[in-house]
Amino acid sequence: MTRAEQAAEQLRAVISAIVRKTRAASAGQPYTWPQGAVLRRLDSDGPMTTADLARAELIKPQTMGTMVAELEEAGLVARADDADDGRRRLVSITRAGARALGEGRAARQSWLSRAIDTQLSPDEQRTLVAAIELLRRIASS
Repeated sequence: MTRAEQAAEQLRAVISAIVRKTRAASAGQPYTWPQGAVLRRLDSDGPMTTADLARAELIKPQTMGTMVAELEEAGLVARADDADDGRRRLVSITRAGARALGEGRAARQSWLSRAIDTQLSPDEQRTLVAAIELLRRIASS
């Protein structure tokens, strides 16, 4: 195994562990991780049809329809007729959805900030900041 292959394997494992820990930090949220992806999409991209959401999230329209119905029942999204095309219904994030999304983000950010602060020395924190730029370069390739 080459050095790059070893690094890739270790990096993937570490990223997976961090993702699991950050998910756990926001486990008390009123939505699942996939539902959170839909909320994040609506928050960043604005109202969309269920079909557009399904395409964007790479899932079946029926699955997205079920997910949107659950989010709507929880008051986290709302559906309304498209003003430009009455045949379409747009899904948008509600204030409650945006608030829940923000609380989840804050919980994950808080956990990660605390972990960095308590587990890493100031020198290690500087190394981490430098490594983040390297990871950005990898992510943008």
